[in-house]
Amino acid sequence: MISPEFERSDPVYVVRVRPTAAPLPPMFLWGSDGITQNVPFAPPLVLHIHNDQFGDPLTFGVQVGSGTAASRTSYGTLQPGERVSISVQSVTGVYATCPTESIVHCSIKGSP
Repeated sequence: MISPEFERSDPVYVVRVRPTAAPLPPMFLWGSDGITQNVPFAPPLVLHIHNDQFGDPLTFGVQVGSGTAASRTSYGTLQPGERVSISVQSVTGVYATCPTESIVHCSIKGSP
């Protein structure tokens, strides 16, 4: 069943989050480790993140500027089946890490 935040008119995609170890960057749900300048939007975009109910816990956060580990801010952990919506404004990416593997459903929308 598609959640209400995943309307058919919005870009919807799936990311398989797998373990990565330094010097590799984490998996990105939006953006990239190769982007070096923060990306502004007016109004900000909203990224809806849903960790699959059969997945494993994952840690997620945002990256700004230079694309180094020091430029990443963790927002916390999503357990299997949990969701969160975050503002995507002046960042280079939204990343996720998982010690095993999890499927993450994403939808991105413009702010109301």
